[in-house]
Amino acid sequence: MKGRALVAGFATRHVVSSAKKAGYEVYAVDHFCDQDLCRDAREHRRFDELDEIPDLIEEICSGRSIDWFVATSGAEGLTVPFRRAGTPPEVSARFLDKCEIQRFFEDNQIPVPGCRAGAYPAMVKPRRGAGGWRNRVVYSEDDLQVWEEEWPDVPYLVQGLVAGTPASVSCVADGHRAVAVAVNEQILRGGEGDREYGFSGSITPFEHPMAARMMAIAERAVALSGCVGSVGVDFVVGDDVWAIEINPRFQGTLDTVEAATGKSIFGLHIDACSGVLPDCRPRAGRVCARAILFADRDLTVHADLARLSDACADIPWPGTEIEEGSAVVSVYGQGPDRAAACAMLDRNITRLRTYIS
Repeated sequence: MKGRALVAGFATRHVVSSAKKAGYEVYAVDHFCDQDLCRDAREHRRFDELDEIPDLIEEICSGRSIDWFVATSGAEGLTVPFRRAGTPPEVSARFLDKCEIQRFFEDNQIPVPGCRAGAYPAMVKPRRGAGGWRNRVVYSEDDLQVWEEEWPDVPYLVQGLVAGTPASVSCVADGHRAVAVAVNEQILRGGEGDREYGFSGSITPFEHPMAARMMAIAERAVALSGCVGSVGVDFVVGDDVWAIEINPRFQGTLDTVEAATGKSIFGLHIDACSGVLPDCRPRAGRVCARAILFADRDLTVHADLARLSDACADIPWPGTEIEEGSAVVSVYGQGPDRAAACAMLDRNITRLRTYIS
């Protein structure tokens, strides 16, 4: 055992899994506590509201030493009596505010969509929040007013709309330097409404003529940010590259990055937090794809999907009730190229849907 790691936040399964594979004894405070998280964590606690996390951390750690504390979404601002593996709370606070991210990019001459009042079409997004929820394209002041009426009292950013493919670069950083680990294609939910631009999966690596430019921009941005450990930079890439956000924590692309590169991302994260970065950018040996399946209606998962753990993760317990629009399970595919990985992904989705329906 390399040590004990406590992972806390809204969704931690991907980090817990990586830490367990890296040789750590893992403890988790998580909102979902799916089957695979409970399998990999030595102990776990489930919460409904974020303000429950501190008491659950104290409970789960009573009487034992913890070597590393890792925060995922919702827990970035916590102060704990353990050594933190990741971005300090005061630095995370800046990059959890999309207006501050915009200022950071502009101040450092990093290409970013503009924010000019009255310029349409544009993307309106809450200043705080992850996963692209409630992001919406607006074409006029009337559209913007509709969004304001639907989400009263929610501070927001209106950002210029740029055409291209959503992508990201996964980096590791020591607070002053950064190394790109992988370039990822991001899969969005699509459809209509406030879930259209929500994150729903990734494909790693993203082979694109602009990949080297994205990595260079991401490394510079993350090095300037002061973030530590695993850090992601979201992009839109088309005829040019535009940085969109910085994520000062483990990203939802972790699974595909780890599978594609063969590297332990948790291991690289701990090394970076100790001041050690890779000598060079890792190279992907295969393509890995992940897609999140969402419920198209209110449903109860009766089958035990653990029997399909070779093809999926975030596995709900039998009897779990899931509301329409909520995530059910993550599904994977891999192969020597993008086409093969996506073909396997499609086959596995068909398998999973049979059990879910």
